[in-house]
Amino acid sequence: MINKKLLATFGLLSIVVFMAMSPAKQEEKPKFTNLKVLPKNITDKQLHVVMEEWEHALGARCSFCHVRNEETKKMDFASDAKPEKEMARHMFKMTVMLNKKYFEAKKDSTGMVMETGVNCNTCHKGVSHPEIVRASEQPRKPRPGPAQGGPPPAGQAAPVATPPAGTPPPNGK
Repeated sequence: MINKKLLATFGLLSIVVFMAMSPAKQEEKPKFTNLKVLPKNITDKQLHVVMEEWEHALGARCSFCHVRNEETKKMDFASDAKPEKEMARHMFKMTVMLNKKYFEAKKDSTGMVMETGVNCNTCHKGVSHPEIVRASEQPRKPRPGPAQGGPPPAGQAAPVATPPAGTPPPNGK
C-alpha cells in the first residue's frame, strides 16, 4: 500500500514545481510611449517605415524632432522637448484629414490612414522648411500654342502639317 501522506506530499510538490516552471502571465505594457497621433499598437517595423518616410520627405534626421538624453547618450524619442515634434503631429493630422475628406482614404488594420492623395512629400519635397511662394510672385509662363507644340486656341482647327519638299508620300505612292 502507498502511504497517503507521501502521496499527498508528492502531489502538492508536483503542483508547486509545475507552477514554478510555467511562465507567469505578465501584463503587456505599450511598447512605445507618448504616441499621440500614431496607433498605440504600432509595430517596430511600421513605426520605422513611418519615421523613414517623414525623414526622407523633410530631408532631416531623427534629431530634427527628437532630443538626445545626455545621461544615457541615447535618443529620447518620448520627449516633447522640441517644438518640431508637435508641429509634425499637427501636420500628420492635417494630411489624415485631407486624405479622408477629399480622397476618401480608409484606415488599414493598424488604424493608419492608407496612403492616397497627399503626404509630407507633397509640400516638403525633401526640405524641412519648404519655401512659401505666392502665386502672384511666380513668373507667368506663356501658354503653349501651336508653334510650341501645344493645342490650338479654342474654336480653331489644328494646322495641317505639310512634309518638306522632296519627302516621299506615305506608303511610297
